[in-house]
Amino acid sequence: MGAKTGLLIYADGEVPGLLRQVEAADLSRTSEMMRRLHPGWEINQVAGSSLGGGVYPPKDTVYAASRPGVEIVCDQRVMIDFPSRLPEHLAAASAGRRLVLHAMHSVVDWLAFAVWEDGRLVRSLSLSPDSGIIENIGEPLPFELPYWAGDRPADIAPWPDEDEEPYPLPFHPLDLGEDALRALCGFVQEGRPEPDDIDAYGIDLHGFHVRDPHGPDPAEEEAKLKKIMETMGSPRFCTLGPDGSLIERDGL
Repeated sequence: MGAKTGLLIYADGEVPGLLRQVEAADLSRTSEMMRRLHPGWEINQVAGSSLGGGVYPPKDTVYAASRPGVEIVCDQRVMIDFPSRLPEHLAAASAGRRLVLHAMHSVVDWLAFAVWEDGRLVRSLSLSPDSGIIENIGEPLPFELPYWAGDRPADIAPWPDEDEEPYPLPFHPLDLGEDALRALCGFVQEGRPEPDDIDAYGIDLHGFHVRDPHGPDPAEEEAKLKKIMETMGSPRFCTLGPDGSLIERDGL
């Protein structure tokens, strides 16, 4: 699995039904939404994307669309371990509406999703195999029930001849993550599409470079990263020997 998401959707009802009816997003309307959600930040237009291709944008880039009835924001900044700690002004923007947060990172098998109704958090779940259940607020939603009942066990095969512990969660977070994305937003990132799924690649989003003027200076951050990389040694390449040990080799 290689799915990653950082997604907020504000909607005047069930998200999947509204996304099936969307028309082209107006740039000026979307820009106004961006200023409302990022007050005082530096916002500049860049190339856009689609909902399917832009649900995990590059750092400091936001893909967004504002249409009557539904607003979409794709941003790595919403990938937080505790969805209940979403910045207050972002949660408050759901007054009179539904807000869905979906965040997933395949590298660490991490999933978080949350739902607000009229500004009130009704469900939040965040978990990963390394950290366990990080946050679990509210009653499980219908699509979750088979997972908690043990009907969707994690299908993780251990390495041969290794005494591995069983997968530390009763199900795989990314499996639940795809079902959460389909149930809450109407599409999936990986897996077999279903006939009723939305064509997320057919929903266009505008692109913006967004920076907090009070945050770290990008040039300083880049210089810091470069300095760290300079202190690292040359990469080492290994292969697995017949007895399972690692054998270093030259090059790729």
